[in-house]
Amino acid sequence: MDFGAVLQTNPPSARTVQLAVLAENHGFSHVWTFDSHLLWQEPYVIYSKILAETRKVIVGPMVTNPATRDWTVTASTYATLNEMYGNRTICGIGRGDSAVRVTNGRPSTLKTLRESIHVIRELANSRAVEYNGATLQFPWSQGSTLDVWVAAYGPLALKLTGEVGDGFILQMADLDVAEWMIKTVRTAAANAGRDPEAIKFCVAAPMHMGDDWQHMRDQNRWFGGMVGNHVADIVAKYGSDSAVPKALTDYIKGREGYDYNEHGRAGNTHTDFVPDEIVDRFCLLGPAEAHIAKLTALKELGVDQFAGYLQHDNKEETLRVYGETVIPALADHITAKA
Repeated sequence: MDFGAVLQTNPPSARTVQLAVLAENHGFSHVWTFDSHLLWQEPYVIYSKILAETRKVIVGPMVTNPATRDWTVTASTYATLNEMYGNRTICGIGRGDSAVRVTNGRPSTLKTLRESIHVIRELANSRAVEYNGATLQFPWSQGSTLDVWVAAYGPLALKLTGEVGDGFILQMADLDVAEWMIKTVRTAAANAGRDPEAIKFCVAAPMHMGDDWQHMRDQNRWFGGMVGNHVADIVAKYGSDSAVPKALTDYIKGREGYDYNEHGRAGNTHTDFVPDEIVDRFCLLGPAEAHIAKLTALKELGVDQFAGYLQHDNKEETLRVYGETVIPALADHITAKA
């Protein structure tokens, strides 16, 4: 199993770079960031500094979207970073949440998402693509490679992921939901004539090392609020009696509003509707042994990468314990299983 660290690009940018370097030193293979250009600093600028300060770590957004960024500019950014630093980028993409909603916009349609994935991937892989009636290709790009991993929750978005995604990003660590979604994506891939085993599966959720459970829950309750935004869209489209697991839909009944100016922040004022049970199910909290047990279960479901959010007050200690205990334990587990 690979491990990623998910950071917010809050100022100072040097702090984001410092955490990225620390993550690599502790054995993390990926550094992801939020991508909402109004709420936080511009991530692609910071990626260049992270790549310059690290050796092997792969960087990318969790997640970008087709609405706020021109697809060809996005592809050019990846191809440029790859030429500068040697194919160390990845693209996480979805329909759009905070980046579009903070401007009173709407998430992109699945049709637009599908088209954007194709254009970004072809151009960023140094290939030609048809776009707006023109054949486009970067004449300066050779040998650039980019995987596009799709973040999805609803049935149709999961179907799209299986049909076109290089990977699937599930932003929660609930075992029951993960099992259902992985199966749904694999089925869609098989129905589309693709190899279901070729798709990479990433579970992304807060990771918080500690023993004060109430404090950890309060520090990470924001995550249930963030996930609730996507779940609310699903319920609005499919109803509460859809095929989506009840563990994902029931808890949002008490959701009354959401302030995107507090998006992804510990201690925000609008996530009281998220119960402790959901925080525990969606996140990885507690001592190292609890993290190892849940990660082992996720690995057995087919998860290839765990990406841990660090939007809490124990960032360095969490990275340290992962580097010294959790990541080696998962490597030992994989070796033992083999």
